[in-house]
Amino acid sequence: GDVDATAAWYEQVLGMKRVEFAGGRLALSFGSQKINLHPADVPYTPHAAVPQRGSADLCFLTDTPLEVVLAHLEHRAIPILAGPVIRTGATGPIRSVYFRDPDGNLIEVASSAEDDGTR
Repeated sequence: GDVDATAAWYEQVLGMKRVEFAGGRLALSFGSQKINLHPADVPYTPHAAVPQRGSADLCFLTDTPLEVVLAHLEHRAIPILAGPVIRTGATGPIRSVYFRDPDGNLIEVASSAEDDGTR
């Protein structure tokens, strides 16, 4: 995949900040978290044991109501795979919506089900 296009997608769709490092390395930052982007054909060391496009399953928690998230995704013409659905998250019940990034990775955006009265 095109690492620049992937970074732009995460900036535009999920509001992450693009961070550039020496040697052309790219990362995405959000809050106190960071995702390193590695081109599959020239992975940096260390890297995933088997770098493969579309094999990630990422879940991001948000305080934004899922209806707002869904409207944003619809505005960007991003197909929804599932949701909103109730799931069990690391900290309790969550409402989740699922879609894919340009590289085919599964993206889950979730909010606390307790916060929105659906529990």
